[in-house]
Amino acid sequence: MSEATNYQPETLAVRAGQQRSQFGEHAEALYLTSSFVFESAAQAARRFSGEEEGNVYARFSNPTVSMFEERLAALEGAEDCVATASGMSAIMALVLAHLKQGDHIVASNSLFGATVQLFSNILARTGITTSFVPATDPAAWAAAIRPETRLFFLETPSNPLTEIADIRALAAIAHERGILVAVDNCFCTPILQKPLALGADLVVHSATKYIDGQGRVLGGAVCGPKKLTEEVFKYLRTAGPTLSAFNAWVLLKGLETLQLRVEAQSANAARLAAWLEAHPKVARVYYPGLASHPQHALAKTQQKSGGAIVSFEVRGGRPEAWGVVDHCRLLSITANLGDVKTTITHPASTTHGRISPEARAAAGIGEGLLRIAVGLEAQADLQADLDRGLSLIGA
Repeated sequence: MSEATNYQPETLAVRAGQQRSQFGEHAEALYLTSSFVFESAAQAARRFSGEEEGNVYARFSNPTVSMFEERLAALEGAEDCVATASGMSAIMALVLAHLKQGDHIVASNSLFGATVQLFSNILARTGITTSFVPATDPAAWAAAIRPETRLFFLETPSNPLTEIADIRALAAIAHERGILVAVDNCFCTPILQKPLALGADLVVHSATKYIDGQGRVLGGAVCGPKKLTEEVFKYLRTAGPTLSAFNAWVLLKGLETLQLRVEAQSANAARLAAWLEAHPKVARVYYPGLASHPQHALAKTQQKSGGAIVSFEVRGGRPEAWGVVDHCRLLSITANLGDVKTTITHPASTTHGRISPEARAAAGIGEGLLRIAVGLEAQADLQADLDRGLSLIGA
């Protein structure tokens, strides 16, 4: 699809990257094979050396996976994309492909809990160190730079408080020192935000979330210029945390409806956030689309809408927050997000339960905080389900 840049996102989501076989299938084909057959020993040698393009072995080349990579790259406005087995493997591959022992990362202190664990514990064992700073304070990022700093890593909006980092400002600071900037775009997807257009060098996705949209499979991706993604590909070719063909096929189907789902879920979330903000049992709501959000003005310049994640603090602590969760009959009690089914979780005891209490406090994650990933159910039903538990606080 050489003319892909001329098409709108709705068209790219259903057409970009498609490769038809000799059978002329309309839907994307699912290639369930571990290896590929060559016409001759000489061709096999050329394929393995990279002299000739073509599929070699499913650990690092598969037509279904390639279609997913091309489609997501088109939506992000990226030159290239490398798909991985999960969002966390995408982050790991990005870091290990571009950093080495002795290198340093500056990262937001409001990252997803597993990302904090990866940087603080697993990568630290390799000699790659990380300094965590407030996502919303560019001066703190600049002050944390060392001679060995090689990467800025951030989520925006953050999980779970939806803090908005200024991608343009951080990219300017980093690029002045030759530092790469990677943005986890899981919450917004390319439908609401395009970090590469704002100055980021690489974009990371947990395709498990909105890209799938049905809570079916795991997947991840790294998007960016070929010269940077090529290093990630080399890592995956050897280490192997690659996306399966079946999962890629499912994710291709998810991309087809991504824009419709994200826009509808975001509109639903905006209404729910406004309702929660007016509720007497809610102490605070975190949602970029609300004027009360600290980075509301910045969010309007970076995102098309506030997104579909709403976090809020109930009046009280863990017992009250758990009470709201336990009285839900419609909302799914699960830590996953991006599904068309609305989900609710208590971050302090789930997604961020493995990080230290001090780290949670620094990230602003209190015991009364709940995170909702808003789906496509009727607004009145969502409100009634939440009000059941909220009404009992202080009763």
